Amino acid sequence: MNAIFQYILTQATKNKLKKKRLPLPKKQFEKEFRNTRIEALHLIKDASLILLGIGAASIGLKGFLLPNGFIDGGVTGISLILTEITGLSLSIFLIAINAPFIFMGLTTIGKQFAIRSLVAIIVLAISVHFIVLPTITDDKLLIAVFGGFFLGLGIGLAIRGGAVIDGTEVLAIFISKKSSLTIGDVILVFNVMIFGVAAYIFSVETALYAMLTYLAASKTVDFVVSGIEEYVGVTIISEKYDEIRVAIIEKMGRGCTVYVGKRGFGKRGENLEKIDIIYTLITRLELARLQTEVDKIDEKAFIVMHSIKDAKGGMIKKRPLK
Repeated sequence: MNAIFQYILTQATKNKLKKKRLPLPKKQFEKEFRNTRIEALHLIKDASLILLGIGAASIGLKGFLLPNGFIDGGVTGISLILTEITGLSLSIFLIAINAPFIFMGLTTIGKQFAIRSLVAIIVLAISVHFIVLPTITDDKLLIAVFGGFFLGLGIGLAIRGGAVIDGTEVLAIFISKKSSLTIGDVILVFNVMIFGVAAYIFSVETALYAMLTYLAASKTVDFVVSGIEEYVGVTIISEKYDEIRVAIIEKMGRGCTVYVGKRGFGKRGENLEKIDIIYTLITRLELARLQTEVDKIDEKAFIVMHSIKDAKGGMIKKRPLK
């Protein structure tokens, strides 16, 4: 480990223990140091994904969509429409229109998510305002497809990092909790309205290209994130299953199921051993946090994740995302 990084982690661990007013025995310090190191590494990984997402979105906006007067769906699409109408900077609208959705995310998903998203949107607005890119192509089809691709790549990477650079997803999550509509339904209705406005203000051709841009972006987001509206079923096998169970319940506010299984060793699996297995259901926005909490307890834990298309009952709709 880099000496400077280790020194920073050591000081951060000491400060954390002082704030908690805990003694500094070697065992306690080593545990807190390990937790701090895991948190820092996950934070660096998430920040890298968000920065890559901002870079990709900036290329899509500055290199393809903005110079050619193209629009997209979501909050970005509204911002592009207002930029075309008023002539004001896109950066202003990106921050102003996303602001209420970030506040909504604070109450719906959590403080950490809201802070990350706010910082990501501000950095995106700054990069769009100051970074100068040449117009990559004048071909309308290429603009729609690749502009949507880079924008979708940016949105998807940001989501993987635990943030959003387009507030549409937050609005969709909020409405889905208050109604029977799915997140996909809300996003679809929202974008149909945007394309209708684009057809009225500009032209039907512009609206059709906007739809193509949106399809390219949404498919790219699906590819990167594998579907924001999907829940993720997570199976965790670890000897420290009880500590992980408590962390899922107390720190993440999620329920879990513990069932007894057997694991085998050897070519025929004859050496069977009983093991308690944890199963929980979370959203993809919570996946990075779950991995962080599990790594704090057992970095060697065996984790299996699979997408869930739909889920009903239990704590799914009753508890807010943390």
